[in-house]
Amino acid sequence: MKIYLWLGLMFLTILGYYHWGRSYWYPYYVSVVGMKSIEEVIDDIGVVNEAKLQQAFNQANFSYPPERVSLVAIKDTDILELWAHKAAQSKKIKTYPIKAASGTLGPKLREGDLQVPEGIYNINAFNPNSSYHLSLKLNYPNAFDLKYAQIEGRTEPGSNIFIHGKAASVGCLAMGDAAIEELFTLVHRVGRPNVKVVITPTDPDLSALKVPEGSAAWVELLYKNIETIINEIRK
Repeated sequence: MKIYLWLGLMFLTILGYYHWGRSYWYPYYVSVVGMKSIEEVIDDIGVVNEAKLQQAFNQANFSYPPERVSLVAIKDTDILELWAHKAAQSKKIKTYPIKAASGTLGPKLREGDLQVPEGIYNINAFNPNSSYHLSLKLNYPNAFDLKYAQIEGRTEPGSNIFIHGKAASVGCLAMGDAAIEELFTLVHRVGRPNVKVVITPTDPDLSALKVPEGSAAWVELLYKNIETIINEIRK
């Protein structure tokens, strides 16, 4: 009986380390099997995921590829909306579930606060060798974040915020592997400069964004900016 209990505990420990300790062991794995380039990843996943995207765009009656893309992440419902734009046309193509996102409603203020940022961001890098399968790096902190961090004397507002695979996250948006493969393929196809990411605490189409109690005055301005850009995306 004791041996089965011991084996069970060992299995759970290994499983837990595989899941939660990925950021520790994965770099060693990559050092053994080798790094992949962005193009190598696209060669591996591109055909299958282009077909999935084409099907989704066909169902939405919108031509693929689009000129521009907007990703709208809504914290309280754990969803990521994919919006496509071409000339004056805009349409929601599909919605992805967010598998994990740490923290609560409200913007990110400092390194280690576990908060997912709120605001309007660009994608400034692909990571084909992410510890979380694949990832897209956001330009957090952006100019707005840095401005108010400096005003408030916050010297470490945080960094390294990603949209990535798997289902565990500390301050990032974990989408699962299938979804990040689609998003990685899509962003590669349309080009990073043509992708906007908006992270909002709630859906402003349902009710005005509510500033968390005790927040600094600038959060109200941030939320007005988020409401404005989402209105432009969805018009």
